[in-house]
Amino acid sequence: MKTLYEGLFIFPEILDDVQLDQALEAVKVELEKLDGVLESSTRLGKRSFARPMKKKKGGIYVVIMFRLDGGQIDAFKHRLKLSTNVFRSQFMQKDEAVAAQEA
Repeated sequence: MKTLYEGLFIFPEILDDVQLDQALEAVKVELEKLDGVLESSTRLGKRSFARPMKKKKGGIYVVIMFRLDGGQIDAFKHRLKLSTNVFRSQFMQKDEAVAAQEA
């Protein structure tokens, strides 16, 4: 059974809307290669970091809800590092009941 995850993705702030769309599509493609399903995505916009990270002062934040087999999450993280324009990512397993209330 596929588990529901909430992923926070930070993309470089130098991306314009077209490049951000392409980066999100690349994340979706990598997810689908692992038999995952994209449920929703929410753009939170540009935000400044509390302190510089890797000489960057900010990024574009996007929250993505997706379903993926629990054993595939490490492979997904590895694929993101190799083939996408993701600066940082963080994943959290969501409870089905809580996700239904938030929707």
